[in-house]
Amino acid sequence: MEILYLLIPLSAVLVLGILGIFGWALYRGQFEDLELEGERILDATAEMVDADQAMLHPHAEQSPPTSQRSL
Repeated sequence: MEILYLLIPLSAVLVLGILGIFGWALYRGQFEDLELEGERILDATAEMVDADQAMLHPHAEQSPPTSQRSL
């Protein structure tokens, strides 16, 4: 029964944290245009979002990666 003195405040803090993160996402516009983000992945000419995507699609000025290296 004494554990309730710990669990109830912890659950209230957890709920407030979740609501805070959700409010932050709403404020930052994360849910503004869901259709565009779903279609952006299909567009080959779209701008790269991060460095990992840029490594997957080399730019025109870069030489294409070699498929086999000579040993």
